[in-house]
Amino acid sequence: MQTDRTIPNNKPDIINSDDEKGTCVLTDVAISGDRNVIKKGAEKILKYKDLTTEIQRMWNAKAKLIPVMTGVTGTISELPRQYLSNIPG
Repeated sequence: MQTDRTIPNNKPDIINSDDEKGTCVLTDVAISGDRNVIKKGAEKILKYKDLTTEIQRMWNAKAKLIPVMTGVTGTISELPRQYLSNIPG
């Protein structure tokens, strides 16, 4: 994603932009070891904090990040469930 400032983490997996509502939803998916599912979710939120702020500034839109973390054996944390209502339909 091209931005005005240099942001090291500027490649989320999915970008959904709704110009009518003025929203942008960034989705990043990761599969990690079962022990690291919660840790990876927190890392993703911190990783894309600068990008969401830059999108809000550049596009004048509300930007949200939805981290989707899954363990190799199918383990999921409580984190994705709180973001399910933010996914555009």
